[in-house]
Amino acid sequence: MYFSPSVDDNQDAYYIIGISMSYQTVEYELDQQIATIRLNRPQCLNAMNRQLVDDVTAAFRRANRDERARVILFCGAGRAFCAGDDRRAHQHFEDEAAAREFVDAIQQATREIVYGDKLVVGAIQGWAVGGGFEWAINCDLTLWATDARAFFPEVSLNLLVTGGITSLLPALVGLNKAREMLLLGEKYDAVTLHALGLATRVVDEDRLMTEARAMAGRVAELPVFSSRAMKRVLNQVAMQSIETALELETEATVAGFLDPETTRLLQDF
Repeated sequence: MYFSPSVDDNQDAYYIIGISMSYQTVEYELDQQIATIRLNRPQCLNAMNRQLVDDVTAAFRRANRDERARVILFCGAGRAFCAGDDRRAHQHFEDEAAAREFVDAIQQATREIVYGDKLVVGAIQGWAVGGGFEWAINCDLTLWATDARAFFPEVSLNLLVTGGITSLLPALVGLNKAREMLLLGEKYDAVTLHALGLATRVVDEDRLMTEARAMAGRVAELPVFSSRAMKRVLNQVAMQSIETALELETEATVAGFLDPETTRLLQDF
């Protein structure tokens, strides 16, 4: 499994004594027990490249280890939360080991979000596409701006979703609706996502961060034991197959990345 250098234990030690860690593609701040992790590639709508995936993993690991943080707020800079894969950064994989290492890194980001102790509040604006939509669903509570839109293009690109979505999505919306969303790749607005149970609340775009911080503040005030136990038990009971889903998704996605047709479709997307 690959981790960026920002995950090193030595750097965690530096942070503890007050030297903040830096990331290339993510902003991290701790304020009033809220650890904010903000995707920071606004020039490309926070599209996912390898560095962003690694930085998200590192930042969530940091927040989950920091005893001063009681809740994590996950958001994106600029006009979008995350527009999915950065097709400009995509290169065709000839080697299975390289493809597997890349997909493992993607899945590790989800493990940090879903399996981490801290509850995660997502603030979603603009586009949440593919992997960005997956990260939104990985959150425990999500506020979506009225301008937000989301969809899964993966099947049309000769790929499979990652992020445990083959377990999480059917648990949230039912198997038939999950099939429709994943196979047809249709676009959904925030109001529809709320009706489907994928958005906790829908708020005006200019109120998104204010409302998200307010919700994060409420979560931070909850007793530590019961709130963290609730997250753990809900995930284990409601989504018992998530680890199996992560493993099966990895195998299918690795195979997809090795197919030259995938690269052609991504470049045309």
